[in-house]
Amino acid sequence: MGCGGSGSTPGQVVELWQGPVPKPAAAPHPARTPPGARPCSPKYFGRDAMVCVCNATYCDTLDPVVLPAPGTYVKYESSKAGKRLERSEGSFQHDPETPGTRLLLTLNVSSLYQHVKGFGGSLSDAAALNILALSPPAQDNLLRSYFSKSGIEYNLVRLPMACSDFSVRPYSYDDVPHDYELKHFRLAEEDVKMKIPLLHRASAMSRRPLSLYASPWTSPAWMKSNGDVRGKGTLKGQAGDKYHKTWANYFVKFLDEYAKHNVTFWAVTAQNEPLAALLTPPQFPTIAFTALQQRDFVIHDLGPALARSPHPTRLIILDDQRIHLPHWAKAILGNATGARYVAGVGVHWYLDSIVPASCSLDATHKLFPDHFLLYTEACSGFLTLRSSVSLGCWERGDHYSHSILTVLNHFVAGWTDWNLALDLEGGPNWVKNYVDSPVIVDSSKDVFYKQPMFYHLGHFSKFIPEGSRRVGLHSSRRCLLCQLEHVAALRPDGTLVLVVLNRFGLDVPFGIQDPAVGFINTVAPANSIQTYLWRQQ
Repeated sequence: MGCGGSGSTPGQVVELWQGPVPKPAAAPHPARTPPGARPCSPKYFGRDAMVCVCNATYCDTLDPVVLPAPGTYVKYESSKAGKRLERSEGSFQHDPETPGTRLLLTLNVSSLYQHVKGFGGSLSDAAALNILALSPPAQDNLLRSYFSKSGIEYNLVRLPMACSDFSVRPYSYDDVPHDYELKHFRLAEEDVKMKIPLLHRASAMSRRPLSLYASPWTSPAWMKSNGDVRGKGTLKGQAGDKYHKTWANYFVKFLDEYAKHNVTFWAVTAQNEPLAALLTPPQFPTIAFTALQQRDFVIHDLGPALARSPHPTRLIILDDQRIHLPHWAKAILGNATGARYVAGVGVHWYLDSIVPASCSLDATHKLFPDHFLLYTEACSGFLTLRSSVSLGCWERGDHYSHSILTVLNHFVAGWTDWNLALDLEGGPNWVKNYVDSPVIVDSSKDVFYKQPMFYHLGHFSKFIPEGSRRVGLHSSRRCLLCQLEHVAALRPDGTLVLVVLNRFGLDVPFGIQDPAVGFINTVAPANSIQTYLWRQQ
């Protein structure tokens, strides 16, 4: 993962240097977004390991995006050297500065690919606990950082249905044995007192509609073959029986109860990591499914239950590693009835290095072009010998952007991070499956740290809204030391967006060509990510 010894856990954090925190002339009311962009308040946890510090009275912000005049562009840049979404402007030229001698990226807006659904993160129990452990003004600053126009404007939010490993206890919504009519179904305090209020606050701050989707980790114990919400069991019986019907109706009851709190869901996934035994601890809450078992559950139980419900909620299958593609999609979407009930395929990033995107994502899109692909979970710090949390680690941000750029170029419609916020240990997590997060909370100091991962995500989430479409982008040449990673998109408002990642330790001069506008002669600094925006007319 990089970042050698920069990991940190409680009692081991070494604060090498903290920059001055700029003070506003007057403290704004915590419910309002302060006018004008505020710079990062930096803090270092090792060489080049920088976070931006936020608290109750100060947090870095961004100006709302203002589109540049025709013939000009705006650029946002973040770098290992310390820039964080730093804005600058420039003009297009009529000719390239040094034609033929440098990398040239040429856009082709006549080649249109997948629509973008968006970008976001997950409101797990752990994330909610960490956010609410801060003072109310600090909570507002954290939520604004993710959802408001002064932040990075997430539009996707994933929620576990009942407990996940990132809870403080194992639980379900109906622990009364043999309650096939779900008369005792109740949302937990974690939903009613934590997640639902936070969702309302986030939605109120956002100028974009939030698309929520929910994923179950486990059914009630009495429905599982092992008789426990913990551990790896299957659903009792077989598709079409009382257990499977009840489990399908459990999804609908979840949607019903959230609707009573004025929270609606864009989608649900059929099961989080149905083959979780590949990666997770033995006590991890899950229900195991094979592709054929999930197909039969969708066809006979879950698909009809959702279709009969009053909710327009869509269904996502898999929600697991792409090593299972295209096999999983073939098994379910290859069935006409299954294909009719399913909207898309969810993918996790943890085993991406095992199988190329072309063999999994491209192959699935080619077979089922009318079903979207969506990355539904990713995080750093898992299965590491070092500390799960690595404060200020630039390479972990690189890993995020590399993944997003790669999968967008292979027909994926969006990308969802895992926990919105964790503590210094990378939890809480009742099976001690600690990981990293773009935001780390130190509640003892009433502060939170915005990691490089946060800003890497922002280079996509803020500037490529839902409804954008990936467009053609040609790279003139490749070389080991000048290879940049990139994607281009056309926004619904007609603005073009180009994201460029340089993971190397050398500056890379390059050009951008939009045949309708002209050329940009520019440089991707060492270890940097840039987002360019411009209009064609």
